[in-house]
Amino acid sequence: MRKPYFTPSLAVLAGWLSTAFLLIPFISLLLQVSWPSVWRVWVTSGGSPLVTSLWCTAISMAVILFIGTPLGYYLAHGQGRAWIIIEFLLLIPLLMPPLVIGLLLMYFYGPYGFMGRVLSHFGLSASNTFLAVILAQLYESIPYYVFAAQAAFNQVDRRHERVSLSLGVSPLRTMLYVTMPLASPGLIVGFAMAFARAIGAFGAVIVIAYYPNTLPVSIWIALSEQGLPGALALTLLLVVIALPLPLASVVWRRFHSDRISL
Repeated sequence: MRKPYFTPSLAVLAGWLSTAFLLIPFISLLLQVSWPSVWRVWVTSGGSPLVTSLWCTAISMAVILFIGTPLGYYLAHGQGRAWIIIEFLLLIPLLMPPLVIGLLLMYFYGPYGFMGRVLSHFGLSASNTFLAVILAQLYESIPYYVFAAQAAFNQVDRRHERVSLSLGVSPLRTMLYVTMPLASPGLIVGFAMAFARAIGAFGAVIVIAYYPNTLPVSIWIALSEQGLPGALALTLLLVVIALPLPLASVVWRRFHSDRISL
């Protein structure tokens, strides 16, 4: 019999080395940072960007839930070439560099773009406004939730849905009371990942919405004007806001899966 290329011990070693490579810079920062100076930066420079980021991200996530959940459901259940094309098209913003997304948004939604001129007739602007931040966050984060939702719905045992439908339950109620609860672990993780992506959006945001300052843009400004210490303090604030939800969702899904397997 042909021997495997990797032994279990080698795989474990590779896993620990990868983990150390990813985490050591962050741990080093936490051990060496001056927390009193970080707090001063948070109080003096972090309040307004934090509020802007949270408000825009909350609106973006509401939109993502509203359109991304049914889209993920139909990507998982839909048949035919149209759904394959839609899935292919959704990969484009996921694979494009964020800076390119920002340039495309500026071209289409900017003052001289087609949609920009349409919005101007209604007294709206999609450059350097809250609307611009929300648009950039949506383009950068919605594919993360849609594909996570698609995977979550694909993992639902279709027999539960067929039993519900055979008992006379409507398709909508079946989706709400059978499919959604069964898919909830994957949906929650997808939501958390999209949230972290949206609140940390920088490349597209800085092109189309330098103002109002979000936390990532403020980090860039602090790095340009104050150097690394000021930027790192705001970076830690962004980490404190963005990381807990994704980490908690992953831990919850792990325990949820363990309880089901038992």
